Amino acid sequence: MRVLVTGSDGFIGKNMVVHLNELEEFESLKFTRQDSIEKLKILVRQADAIIHLAGENRPKNKVAFEKVNVGLSKILCDTIKDNGKKIKLIFVSSIQADHDSQFGRSKRAAEKLFEKLSKDTDNSVFIYRLTNTFGKWSKPNYNSVVSTFCYNIAHGLPIQINDSSTKLDLVYVDDVISEFLRAVQSETNGLTWGSVEPVYPTTLGKLANQIEAFKNNRSSLVSERVGSGIIGSLYSTFVSYLSPEQFSYDLPQYGDERGTFVEILKTHDSGQFSYFTAHPGVTRGGHYHHSKSEKFLVIKGSALFGFRHIVTNETHEILTSSEKPQVVETVPGWTHEITNVGKEEMFVILWANEIFDKDRPDTINCKV
Repeated sequence: MRVLVTGSDGFIGKNMVVHLNELEEFESLKFTRQDSIEKLKILVRQADAIIHLAGENRPKNKVAFEKVNVGLSKILCDTIKDNGKKIKLIFVSSIQADHDSQFGRSKRAAEKLFEKLSKDTDNSVFIYRLTNTFGKWSKPNYNSVVSTFCYNIAHGLPIQINDSSTKLDLVYVDDVISEFLRAVQSETNGLTWGSVEPVYPTTLGKLANQIEAFKNNRSSLVSERVGSGIIGSLYSTFVSYLSPEQFSYDLPQYGDERGTFVEILKTHDSGQFSYFTAHPGVTRGGHYHHSKSEKFLVIKGSALFGFRHIVTNETHEILTSSEKPQVVETVPGWTHEITNVGKEEMFVILWANEIFDKDRPDTINCKV
């Protein structure tokens, strides 16, 4: 299926084209503001589906609202009718289409053109009134407040908030793309008013605080809950605005005659990750915990783990090495230690189920 994407060099357009090019069943055709109307007509005749993203929302001259948002839509409709072929069309409108502004009126006028196209030709038309869309490649100070906040905060620039309680609804660009791909592949005829889910309600203040937290986790090492939902999508967006020289950051390193210890990542409610090294013959540990549990993985070298129950004095040993990935877990009430029994420096990854608190360390020295 050949899919024409108008506005293909814009924020959503770039994401759309990349996704189409990943799928073997699609061929993307691209139209940008640099292309001529004659090229647009040629591309329409080649297309099996059109995703109409091209539009003006902040033109230097307000005449462009009518010329582009309405005029370009009329050209698409007329060309489709003249072509005499059913072409599925997805039009990206705006939640402002019901607003009495020049931009809103131009979007509503374009909607009416596509409504009439569907009625006159039974062409499959999807209209989406998108709310604030965010994600990678959105232009700061132009496309969305999310991109502006992400870019400025990532680069140490100030942000401006007049009212932190201002509400806004957000949709993530990958969810937008998934919905458009679903529409392109659907068998629906006639007019469909589509929607993108999920919609994330938030406020300017919450948005700014969350993005600030993303930046701060490089120093605190405490990661936000970025696995899913709006926080995950916002985090993916935030890191997309990092410049190449920001792709890496240093971690504090603590060392003594035994080796080194480095904290890697901390979480709000699932503990922290660290690693440590030990020279040949060195023993580390020699303590127990009342509640804390840990998981150890030797990724280089050989280790002997020793355990003793602090009440019954039952003992246990585990010999492990990097040749066989194996997690060794410590258990509350058992004092434990780890000894490098190899001939080279040993590297061990460590997970603890809670962040280390120096005021309440839950680490009591006790020989095995």
